[in-house]
Parts: sequence; structure tokens; C-alpha cells
Amino acid sequence: MPSDTLPSTVAVVGAGTMGHGLALQFARHGAGVTLVDHRESNLDDARAGVDDALDFLAAEGLLDANPAAVRAHIDYTLDTSAAVASVDLVVETVSEDLSVKQRVFAELAAAAPDDAVLATNTSGIPITDIAAAVPGAADRVVGCHWWNPPYLLPTVEVVRGETTSDETVDRTAAFVEAVNREPIRVERDVPGFVWNRIQFAVLRECTHLVSEGVASLADVERAVRDGYALRTAVVGPFETADLAGLDLFRTIAADLYPHLSDADEPGPLFDERLAAGRGGVEDGAGFHEYDASPVDVIRRRDERVAAIRRALD
Repeated sequence: MPSDTLPSTVAVVGAGTMGHGLALQFARHGAGVTLVDHRESNLDDARAGVDDALDFLAAEGLLDANPAAVRAHIDYTLDTSAAVASVDLVVETVSEDLSVKQRVFAELAAAAPDDAVLATNTSGIPITDIAAAVPGAADRVVGCHWWNPPYLLPTVEVVRGETTSDETVDRTAAFVEAVNREPIRVERDVPGFVWNRIQFAVLRECTHLVSEGVASLADVERAVRDGYALRTAVVGPFETADLAGLDLFRTIAADLYPHLSDADEPGPLFDERLAAGRGGVEDGAGFHEYDASPVDVIRRRDERVAAIRRALD
């Protein structure tokens, strides 16, 4: 049953990969969702994406709602103003371009109700900079950063900008909890928030180890995926330190920190591959070779994540 903190009406602006996933997550918990985009073809792709995601969740035993009912809770439109005219919550998930987001938020602030939460799914653009485009509604602008796919990963960053009100942060966190997600409150509007700062700190050290010939790319990959990440699926870094003892971890940290990478540029591992046309899954190669379509590669990833979720549950 929907929670009493569930937003009854939600508009998701931007129908890409994150957009249709967000619409699905709210709809599967009973909210009425309108998915907005500027191209009809993007909306068609979003409809197909919702269907694929529902099929995936059902196959993995992770869908506790009727697929037809979920679909019935999602509308699709090209009309942003009409879509947000009577909503409790707007979640913007357009391209990661400040000027684009500012234009979108100016439209949202003009068309949405005066008490609607105006959230952005940006992964790193400062919330304060986005809110600067709507000075009359800056207190209602908040970061609401989900990881992909949003219908599978359980945590969501709720990011306070310099002008975001306490009420907006609290309402957004409650909305997130109402759709069975766990809010991570980010109290300072720092670049990259929490998730991406940790993710890229790990990636920087990994590329450093490979570039310096300490270990092969494949072995560093396995060390993180099959060792570090497997353990951190059940205990976080601070609990790990507690288990081993803070004296020990402090001693190791003091010895090790001076030797960790402090690079401020991505480095040759990226540049060499990009120059060779190895941009990732879409190119069939990046750091690894891929013999399957991007859809199949992502599906395999999501199947593994679903298996971990089931095991932990």
C-alpha cells in the first residue's frame, strides 16, 4: 500500500535511461507519474524501457506489483507545463549541462505549484548553481540523485544546496523512503556529492596501480569486484575499521596515505583507449572487450546486482 508520505503525483522530466527507471519506481509504489520529454521518439523508447524493466523485475522475483497496474500509473507527454501543473514532486533528469538544467528549472518553477518540490537527479552539478536560475523558488530546489538502475539500487542522495530549506530536504527524504529507497542526506553541496567522490577516489587509485605496473588491469578489477566490493556489500568502511580495531587502521592509514595517488587528471589509461576508439560498451571495447550488445552487457550486470540483493534480503 502507498505510504502516507508518498507523493500522489510526480513529474519526471527527461525520458532517458534514468527517467523511465524513476517513473517505474514511483509508479510501482502507487504514485501517479507523468514522464515528460521534448521528443516523441524518446517517449516511445521510455515505454519500451518500462516494459523491459518490468519483465526483468518479474523474472528476478523482485516485482511485488501488478505490471499492468504499474503501466497504468505512468502517463507520457511532450507538454512540460501541463505535466507539472498539479504535482507534489518534480524530478529533473535531463542532460548534465548547467545551462540546460537552469532553463528547465525556470520553466518548472513557473508552471509547478508553489509548494512542489523541485528536484534534480544531477550526479555532480552543484545544486546551488541550478537553484540560482529560480531565485523565487530556490528554497524548493534539492538534489535527488539516484544510481542506475533506480528500480534496483536502494540508496538515493538527497543533496542540500545553499538555499534549500529544511522542509524541502525532509519532504524529499520522506518521498524517497515512501518508494522503498534509503535517503543519504548530503548536508553540503560539494562537487560529486558522496557516491561519486568515493567511486572516483577508488577509480583513481585503481588506474594508478595499473599505470605504475603494480598489478594488471584484470587483477585490479578482480581485487575490487571479488574482494573489496564483496565485503563492502555487508559492512561499510567505518564498520570495517571497527572490526579490525581503530588503532590498527590508524597506523596503516598513516603509513599508506602518503603513497596513494593524488593525481588531478584522469591519466593515460583513459586517453590511450579513447584515442584508439575504445570508448566503452557502445564501441565494443573500453578497458575490456565486449562481444555482446550494450543491452545484453547491462542486463548481465543487473542480473548480478539482483542476485546480490536477493542474497542480502
